[in-house]
Amino acid sequence: MKISIFSIRIFTPAIILLYAFCLHAQTPVQSISGFVKDNFSNETLIGANVIVLNSHPLIGTTTDAAGKFTLTSIPVGYVSIQITFVGYKTVELNSIELESGKELVLNVYMDEMAVSGQEVEIKAKVDKTGSINRMTSVSARTFTVDETRRYAGSRNDVARMASNYAGIQTASDDRNDIIIRGNSPSGLLWQVEGHEVPNPNHFASFGTTGGPVNMINNNQLDNSDFLTAAFPGEFGNASSGVFDLRLRNGNADNFEFLGQIGLNGFELGAEGPISRKTGASFMVGYRYSFMGLFQLLGMNFGTGTAVPLYQDFSLKVNLPTKKMGTFTIYGLGGKSEIEFLGSEIDTAEIDFYGGEGMDLRSGSSLMVIGINHVINIGKSAFVKTGISYTFNDYYANIDSIGEIDKILIPKYRSYFKENRFIISSYLKKRLNSNNNFQVGAIATMYQSNIHDSILNLDLNHFVENTNYIGNAWLIRPYVTWQHKFTENLVLNTGIHSMFYTYNSTYSIEPRVGMKWHMAPSSVISFGYGLHSQLFPVLVYNQQTIMPDGSYRKMNEDLSMQKSHHFVVGYDLNINEFLRFKSEAYYQFLFNAGVNANSPDSYSTINQGSAFYFYTPDSLESTGTGYNYGVELTVEQFLNKGLYYLGTVSLFQSKFKGSDGIERNTAFNGNFIINALIGKSFQLHKNSTNPKLTKNQRIVGFDVKVSYAGGRRYVPIDEEQSKIEHRPVYLLDKAYEEQFPNYFRTDLKVYYKINMKKIYVEFAIDIQNLFNTQNIYSQNFNTSTGELYYTYQLGIYVIPQLRINF
Repeated sequence: MKISIFSIRIFTPAIILLYAFCLHAQTPVQSISGFVKDNFSNETLIGANVIVLNSHPLIGTTTDAAGKFTLTSIPVGYVSIQITFVGYKTVELNSIELESGKELVLNVYMDEMAVSGQEVEIKAKVDKTGSINRMTSVSARTFTVDETRRYAGSRNDVARMASNYAGIQTASDDRNDIIIRGNSPSGLLWQVEGHEVPNPNHFASFGTTGGPVNMINNNQLDNSDFLTAAFPGEFGNASSGVFDLRLRNGNADNFEFLGQIGLNGFELGAEGPISRKTGASFMVGYRYSFMGLFQLLGMNFGTGTAVPLYQDFSLKVNLPTKKMGTFTIYGLGGKSEIEFLGSEIDTAEIDFYGGEGMDLRSGSSLMVIGINHVINIGKSAFVKTGISYTFNDYYANIDSIGEIDKILIPKYRSYFKENRFIISSYLKKRLNSNNNFQVGAIATMYQSNIHDSILNLDLNHFVENTNYIGNAWLIRPYVTWQHKFTENLVLNTGIHSMFYTYNSTYSIEPRVGMKWHMAPSSVISFGYGLHSQLFPVLVYNQQTIMPDGSYRKMNEDLSMQKSHHFVVGYDLNINEFLRFKSEAYYQFLFNAGVNANSPDSYSTINQGSAFYFYTPDSLESTGTGYNYGVELTVEQFLNKGLYYLGTVSLFQSKFKGSDGIERNTAFNGNFIINALIGKSFQLHKNSTNPKLTKNQRIVGFDVKVSYAGGRRYVPIDEEQSKIEHRPVYLLDKAYEEQFPNYFRTDLKVYYKINMKKIYVEFAIDIQNLFNTQNIYSQNFNTSTGELYYTYQLGIYVIPQLRINF
């Protein structure tokens, strides 16, 4: 394979250099530091005990007056930390990887135990299968940065990593749009540091939620939550799932640096103290793509002759004060562009995106900057206030190619720009050990400037699809309440409200959930929520041309699309590291946009089945749909280098368009089966030769196998397409047919070296190991008059080198 030549040329000199470092290294150790706080009041817990489990002699300390702890001279590798405090649930953080090139910084939030007139059981522990947000009852889990690095096929991307979980599937191999329980990828909410952000992916089409490359750098992330149904009251404007992402603070004690090279580009990172006295710190990262070089070496990205170009950055500054609380400044951004030039390729060589007989030039950019402020009010409450600004734009220019003279003819032009200004504030208070509440509001101003037009051959001039410049506010007050009847029975309730000034639509959404620890190792849970979501601004402002040549907007009064979520779950902790989980769910979708001009199969429920955005010019809010299914999960948490995760999801996803006929949605694959297993081995662990043991060397692997129902599609009428010399779709048979089932195997192998002050990891991620040919779409070649299939990515090798020092 050509990739092997690239790996030898680029990575071999680096490995030789690193080997030279190893010859002079010493036994590696590292420090662990952090803060311990109350989860609801944000109060620092003074005197909490922090120990390293299984350390001999025992290594431990207590938190100081600021709630901070520091553990030094900890041997690198996988370590487990236990935190205890009187009256609080014990927290155990198991099998955290401690690297020699980076100090481990932990922010630990503890839950006060409920008092029910009985003696408090001090040995109770936090459920490691739950989420950071304690208001969740069902369908939520916390993920770590280590999981985004470890799992084969994840590409250091949180969305691709999440496709390992039950009920989740990526829409295609080349993008990270995720289908959650049969819902459109458009229903996903991306949230960073508590504020909604537009699509945080490179090459992101306006109004979508995915893309080929995520611009959120996983090296800058803290542990974060992923929610897939019946969200707590603080979340809104989403119908399928929420990524609640948190950026970590930089090291407040020492300067640290990161260098990484891989298929995603060349990356540099730095972090360190601004003031060691106050604990102020910074963290910054930058990444630049050089895929043009890889293309010359024969690598295929699934984009034909096109070369993706992109760059991105992220930053966070943490500024604690003595009396004014803590200020944080955060930012992220990226820019990308690509050209699919059909005028420069053979007609038999069709680009995955660009298609036949056209030149497509597109690009997008995103910038997010925000400031958060947290201040404690006494010992039982705190207020968090944030403001942020977001800029997002996207352009696409399409030219058709003359059949004889190859002259480029302008066909489509678009430029979409949006500014968002967000202000939010909430009060979170612990009334007593049994009752906690949170009340707040989020106000978002959307400032939009959108234009797109297409050549109308009958009129022989361009016709405007959208032409809108304007502002609108989305106001979202909410309240959540948690009541602990006992330590084993917890009720979470809340209400989320939305008011959209563009067309004065509103929604009041009740949320309720309950968790019952029926036994020390088993939990039954229930959740319900009504969830509403705005349509993208493009939908509201679609225009239709009138007989007199004027334009009229037909979609301005659309209601919000809504969904009732019902979930029941059962968790069984078989032992400390092994668990079984099952969830059953039902979702009823209504107020979906369907074609108002004529009865057909179109519905906004299927929006996102392709990477571009399309909607008819006249919609009405009468569409419906439903999803139901059951999910099973068996998970072995990382222990002694071994972990595995197996999921089975069986589901149905249906909808009705304006013709009233019930059909499969575009995302109704019916089943998803995922299985992954990983194991790491420490080399020379028991050797008596000091030359072999003074540096820690680890090798490991991760294997993932995915088997799922094939993509559903709208078939092409081959004979009519030949007559009209263009693809003609059989819309009355939308999504009846299904491509063959999808199968893929990914393998990742890695080698790690912990030296005294340097950590090095070399990895090779082989995606679609057996080069399985999975069909992506059916197409029509206007040159040959034949149907053909476009396939998902074949075997795809990604080398990576990461250095922390």
